[in-house]
Amino acid sequence: MLGAQLAALHAASTPGAAAALDLVAGLDAALGEGLARLGGEHATALTDLAAALADSPLGPAVAEAVEKIAAGSVTDERLAALAGARTALFGALHDADLAALDAALGRTRAEWPEPAGGTPGPSAGPLAGCRSWLRELAIAGWRGVGHDLVAAVDQTVEALLADPAQRRLAVLLDGLATELRAASPVAAVARLPLRRWADLWARALLLARATESSAAGAEPVSGRLLILGADVHQHGTVVQVQAHAVLEPTAGGPPRLVRAAVSAGKVDTITGPAVWRLLHRHPALLAALAERRALEISELPLLPGGDLVWDDARATAGEPTDPFATARVLLPLAVSPPTPPLERHPVRIAEPVLVEGYTSDGGTLELDGTTLPLDARRLPACGPLTPRLVAASSACLGLLRRDGDRWLLQPLALQATVRRAPVEAHSGDWALGVTDPKIAKAEARAGDPVAVLRERAGRLLRK
Repeated sequence: MLGAQLAALHAASTPGAAAALDLVAGLDAALGEGLARLGGEHATALTDLAAALADSPLGPAVAEAVEKIAAGSVTDERLAALAGARTALFGALHDADLAALDAALGRTRAEWPEPAGGTPGPSAGPLAGCRSWLRELAIAGWRGVGHDLVAAVDQTVEALLADPAQRRLAVLLDGLATELRAASPVAAVARLPLRRWADLWARALLLARATESSAAGAEPVSGRLLILGADVHQHGTVVQVQAHAVLEPTAGGPPRLVRAAVSAGKVDTITGPAVWRLLHRHPALLAALAERRALEISELPLLPGGDLVWDDARATAGEPTDPFATARVLLPLAVSPPTPPLERHPVRIAEPVLVEGYTSDGGTLELDGTTLPLDARRLPACGPLTPRLVAASSACLGLLRRDGDRWLLQPLALQATVRRAPVEAHSGDWALGVTDPKIAKAEARAGDPVAVLRERAGRLLRK
């Protein structure tokens, strides 16, 4: 049955997708060279973008922005119009891809609630500094970025990190600056990740202008949380573990797909299983991942987009559970959350699915005549999942993701047969420590980088 569903998903096509991506590519190329150096080709690309959106609500603002920028007047408002146009195009692609996925899998999705208004975010302070730096990037273009321009954002990032409400923007800016710093001087780089950097630039620009979020949008929920798997995101300065789970509400009603994420700052020397030790302030969640237990949660805020605002004090360990059984029984019944407006982008799609009865070569799955590529790049180094284990597996609990014009499966948990013995491995198995004796021995020989850095930091603070 799932093979037919995956075949239908692969066969689904989005009319106009290629044209939309061409418009985005034109804007991204202009950002690469810099809006201060708009040549004929890049000026035409911006004009085409304005023409494509002429009949949309953004049409007048984008047309004015393109006209003024071509004349050499680059302001925050005009850049916001370009970022909004780019985000709207990707949002339309996201909605079409997600609709195809829901139709193929028979998945029910909640509606996004009507906006309650909100108050404008502050126009001065760190957010103003953020917009100023993003404006300088757009004017100089990626080819004009050097160490001095990258360093100009450091103070802004530090100020944003001091405000818990701005941590998401701070981490995003820090990640973009880290990539630019590693590539500087960018003019010498042969091939630039134009789409990725433009994605980060546009999202940061819109976040720096967004209205202040209201706590009233969160819904307190209680019930049993059954974790399906953990997705680990990290770069040189931050790590985040996002647990995908099914919530059985105490108040009744259908089960709901939710996410619970915790994060911590890091340095680039902390890699592999050591990253789990940075999340020691969340013992209940880590224990649930490592021991495969349910969690009883009480009055945890749930945002409209399906994200729990995690508080370990509101979660208690429950009985052991089988994530594969949870996926077989509850996943088909669970209501999926809607996507927040600013997060509507194809790369943001990550839908939990269970695939069984396939054969694999470690790079793809073959099921009922349908081939599904695997996203092996996302196998975390802090867990036991490996391409070799994928090749030996026959059941995979993972996330369906969109990459360009194809769907990929990112494994979160595997059931396999190794040396004629059944093996089950999950990405969060090492949350409380490495369970593989060989890896544990190698970790012990290398020492604990987190403990070393904490000891050195404490020594500095005592001086």
